[in-house]
Amino acid sequence: MAHLSLYRRFRPDSFDKMVRQEHVVRILKNQIEGNAIGHAYLFTGPRGTGKTTIARIFARAVNCEHPREGSPCGQCPTCRALREGSLDISEIDAASNNGVAEMRDLREKVQYPPVTGKYKVYIIDEVHMLTDAAFNALLKTLEEPPAHAIFILATTEPQKIPATILSRCMRLDFKLIPEEDLEKHLKSILDEIGKPYEEEAVAAIARAGAGSDRDMLSIAEACIVYADTLTYDAVCAVLGAADFHETAKLVTAMLTFDLGTAIGSVERILAEGKSVGVLLKDILQLLSRITVAKTCKNAEKLLSLPKELYAEIKSIADKADGRAVLRATEILIKTESELRFVSSPRIALETAILRASHPACDADSEALIVRIGHLEEELKKGTIAAQAVPMPEIAHADTPSPAKETPPDDGFSFPEEEPIFEEAYFSDGAVPRGERAGHAKPAPVPAPAEKASAPQAVSPKPAPVAGGPTGEMSAEVAFGKFMRALRKTPKSGVLFTMCSDLLASYEGETLVLTTESETIYTALRREDHRKAMEEIFAGIGVAAFDVRKQGAKPALKSSIEELKASFGDYPIEIK
Repeated sequence: MAHLSLYRRFRPDSFDKMVRQEHVVRILKNQIEGNAIGHAYLFTGPRGTGKTTIARIFARAVNCEHPREGSPCGQCPTCRALREGSLDISEIDAASNNGVAEMRDLREKVQYPPVTGKYKVYIIDEVHMLTDAAFNALLKTLEEPPAHAIFILATTEPQKIPATILSRCMRLDFKLIPEEDLEKHLKSILDEIGKPYEEEAVAAIARAGAGSDRDMLSIAEACIVYADTLTYDAVCAVLGAADFHETAKLVTAMLTFDLGTAIGSVERILAEGKSVGVLLKDILQLLSRITVAKTCKNAEKLLSLPKELYAEIKSIADKADGRAVLRATEILIKTESELRFVSSPRIALETAILRASHPACDADSEALIVRIGHLEEELKKGTIAAQAVPMPEIAHADTPSPAKETPPDDGFSFPEEEPIFEEAYFSDGAVPRGERAGHAKPAPVPAPAEKASAPQAVSPKPAPVAGGPTGEMSAEVAFGKFMRALRKTPKSGVLFTMCSDLLASYEGETLVLTTESETIYTALRREDHRKAMEEIFAGIGVAAFDVRKQGAKPALKSSIEELKASFGDYPIEIK
């Protein structure tokens, strides 16, 4: 007897032996048992998921004289006749019979009644390969076929079928088969043929099948004859995968930014005869396993790898930065899609490895994030010593600026430079401009009152010192110090903004702050703002202050009066 492939030898002959597709099987069984059989079906789904197999079982079941739970009994004369070959079941390959002549021939033959059973079943495989003229020839027959005719159309690309055909069929979508079910099916076959195997080898074959039972059995057939025992190493050799340990070394170097080792590993693997596409696929598969090992608690069960291989993957996952794994995966996936368009696939792969292994040469934001994460890890481990970088200091007349402490973020940020208003408030010479610009002070002039620096929150507050128009500190200088101290106070952004436009003057020993805005006046007289201002003024030596509202600024009024006196002969309009 001629040798039969595994997928032909172990093709199911009843619905109960099907691997998954329960939703399709249930619909067809119920129709057979309820004698509600349709005239046209469309089976669609990935390759190797059982579309043609179920179509054959259904064709025999609708003609069976004594169906058992919707499946053909296999014992009645009709079942035996159909099994031996009958004209009542016709399979047409639309890939090679896609012309209008073949469909016209089918339309003529469909009029003849069945020979042995109740129905004539036409299974048209890869129906999307038919031409437009062939679809038009089939359309009328498909819409109103004879009572004894059933059409089953099978395809992997339903989007290529005209809507007029789709609307006349009952569509049943087949799904990819889970790896767990593929493993069970393969184990049952190996047990039946008496082939010893390793659990990891079966898992690797099921994973290589990618949801297709036929693809899995085709791979398994090659692996079975490779050695006496089906092992994981034998499966990897049959699949043509690169050496696991060499690939793991490459990926480890790539994730730890060891460019030389990564490129050297690529050269060694390609020198062994592995193609660029296969190596790229192996790297992506290993990165996927690292991601699973890094994120899933039951990763060992999900991956189903030999213990020593899983231990190595787990070690890489524990050391790798998740952002680096994600970035490397994205770079290589993009390279995989570009390989079909490049003239030098090897250079394209090496360039991708270079980008993934050397973030410093990449200017995008993802590379910068990965570099920062790597530096943080090195600092935690103590590999890189954290050294303070000397920064230039800005000198002031009153005292050298203390080290700035970063206040908590309250949604308001200040510039590093001194605010512009200090140029006006200190224009009387209290703080020379050269010093504020960072220039060296040629001859410091001692000024006891000016040397009282703005206190920090942890420093004891000095006793208030009275001041006035003729005292040691003018109103502008006092207000300038107040604003500087306020700027360094945490969570004072709103108060700082409201105080920026105030005018300062002395009435006796009271510092009077005036504003034209009713809103600012009302807000500054609130208890919380008032208390904060009192603390700051006390720290800079102002004993008493008051906030008032006035109609116009004194400087503006005096300027208007001066204009009227100087140009009395001309009309002056105030806007």
